[in-house]
Amino acid sequence: MSAFASVRQIEPAARDGLRRSVLGLADGKRLMGIRYSDWLLGAPSLETSIATSSMAQDEWGHARLLYSMLKDFGMDPAVVEHERAASAYTSPDALDEPLDDWAAVVAACVVVDGALSVALEGFSEGAYEPARSRMPKMLAEETFHHDLGVAWFRKLASGSKEARVRLRDSVLPMLGRMLAWLMPADRAGRAQEASGLVPEGAVLRSRFETRCGELLSLVDIDVTTAQPEREGWDAGRGRGPGHPDEESVKRARGDLNRMLLVE
Repeated sequence: MSAFASVRQIEPAARDGLRRSVLGLADGKRLMGIRYSDWLLGAPSLETSIATSSMAQDEWGHARLLYSMLKDFGMDPAVVEHERAASAYTSPDALDEPLDDWAAVVAACVVVDGALSVALEGFSEGAYEPARSRMPKMLAEETFHHDLGVAWFRKLASGSKEARVRLRDSVLPMLGRMLAWLMPADRAGRAQEASGLVPEGAVLRSRFETRCGELLSLVDIDVTTAQPEREGWDAGRGRGPGHPDEESVKRARGDLNRMLLVE
């Protein structure tokens, strides 16, 4: 497998896929941080609120690092972070709306954050050298997110019938959408695989199943039979149709405090 020190060495279709993936991860991390931050005061315990705050900070730090990589593609990270409309966001569509309850937060921690981590791991092994050097620290911090998600998923899955139902009902809409996001079956996605920038989709799926399968079985979901939901796939943004809610994007851009922004 050839290694690429610069995006200029990568053929155009694969380069487009790589740019789309880096931006999708950055936007996904930014929105994941927003969704965690919504629960800083609403988590079931003070300790969990503190943990959620830490996770939100991790995600925003990861997003900033990923946005900075867009300079390699001739993009201005400040413009990307602070000036795009919601309709331009490339984050996974499973994060488009706020998480309604703690069961949904736990489901997102396992399924959505889990898929983001699998994607990061794939980049850490790929042929694009700048990505390989920047992923390990993020992956180390993601270990804490995984551990918290596992602990809470088991707790809710072994709790009341209502807790199990709400957990299952939260996972199901996320699962197919995240599988589609993790394994884009379009031209840009296939070109990335062929150039060795990311592992094959089957490899990423297998890792996701290993990461989440046993947990999801606790609420009677067989991840091995789940199908990617590709209806309305937007190849330009590498995600499903729609976009994040406007209020969350305003928060992500820092609209209210723009005049105070210091880089």
